Amino acid sequence: MVLSWTRRNVFRRAKKEKEQIQGDACGGELEVEVVIPNHFRCPVSLELMTDPVTLSTGITYDRVSIEKWIEGGNKTCPVTNQVLTTFDTIPNHVIRRMIQDWCVENSSYGFQRIPTPRIPLSSFEVSQTCMRILSACQRGDDKKCQELVGKIKVWGRDERNKRCIIGNHSRTDAANSPDAVLAYAFDCFSSGDSFDKHVVVLEEILEVLTWMIPLGEEGVSKLSSKASLNCMAWFLEGKDLASRQSAALLLRQVCVQELAKVGTIVEALVTMIREPIGSASTKACLTTIFNLVSSAENRGEIAQKFVELDLVSLLLEAIVDGEKGVCEKALGVLDCICDIQKGKEVVKNNALTLPLVVKKLLRVSPLATSFAVSILKKNSDKKEEEALIEAVQLGAFQKLLVLLQVGCDESTKENATELLKLLNGYRNKAKCTDSSSDFKYLKKSF
Repeated sequence: MVLSWTRRNVFRRAKKEKEQIQGDACGGELEVEVVIPNHFRCPVSLELMTDPVTLSTGITYDRVSIEKWIEGGNKTCPVTNQVLTTFDTIPNHVIRRMIQDWCVENSSYGFQRIPTPRIPLSSFEVSQTCMRILSACQRGDDKKCQELVGKIKVWGRDERNKRCIIGNHSRTDAANSPDAVLAYAFDCFSSGDSFDKHVVVLEEILEVLTWMIPLGEEGVSKLSSKASLNCMAWFLEGKDLASRQSAALLLRQVCVQELAKVGTIVEALVTMIREPIGSASTKACLTTIFNLVSSAENRGEIAQKFVELDLVSLLLEAIVDGEKGVCEKALGVLDCICDIQKGKEVVKNNALTLPLVVKKLLRVSPLATSFAVSILKKNSDKKEEEALIEAVQLGAFQKLLVLLQVGCDESTKENATELLKLLNGYRNKAKCTDSSSDFKYLKKSF
């Protein structure tokens, strides 16, 4: 009985397998595993190469894989372990065509023909274009210069090309690097009587220079010329938002001592803070202002001008809802303004100063806390009892104690200790209130 049941199942299974084989022979498809030839695989990723290139060692790799290998700081060939004499890669058109033909032959198995890759930008092309820009500048040909700068701008849309252009800083002579050449062109076309005459090419140069930041020494030197600085200050007060932002970002790169000599720069920077167009440009302008009021030789005079243009109120409004970077830089500028007598008076007389500064203690970053403590220290006086009582009510005493417990730099620690000694005598005279006010009554939020 058992034997007959077993035989019956065996025969039934054999019959099904026979029917399946006959069905496949009549038109069914057998699963076939296609093996990619080893010489079509990248030795690094082991995947089918889409853009094969050959190194100086004669080994072919996929471009993306070998570029990542080199960008990672490796200076040897992954296969041979030989030190690379050059990092140049040569497109291997023979292997690429073989891979394309193989993909077409095996298209029925799901392989799509790889597209023919565009030839990437070379350092030689960048250098030649820079030389042509220099030549156009010497002839005063702004149309040709605009055409060549536009060419670089189009190249920069591809991330690989952009890296090649920026990488030319180190591969070429400093005076002929792309940033130095463009800065020279900007200086040439901003030296005339009117910026309107060359405004288009100047805008193009500004836009391209922004993605080359940080600039090299030669580029910074050219942009720090009187003509270039006056032109960037002019753009700051213009109507084109892109040009205003580009000028703001580049002003961080220039020499502070030279920038301080530009008569219109203070008004232009205040205009950018009063009429913000974006977080990046606002932070850039605050950085430039901080450099001016902290490092310039005539920083006291410059700080006085900023105070007269009501920068203090703008800074306090920026601190209310500003992000971390904005708060840090605005507090830094406010701290520097407190170094001059008139600035200290304006800061002290503004009703928002004390509650805002106390609120930002320990809430933004160690740097912002350091600036806030310094501002409190500079504006605290034994003679002004009401202000000291208000500081205690806002919770300054407790926050300073916590600051000493969590730790801070020596300068901040010294200021916090002196403030605690000063505020300690007024603790019994004050009733603590909430220092986390939302300041909803302000005209605008930042």
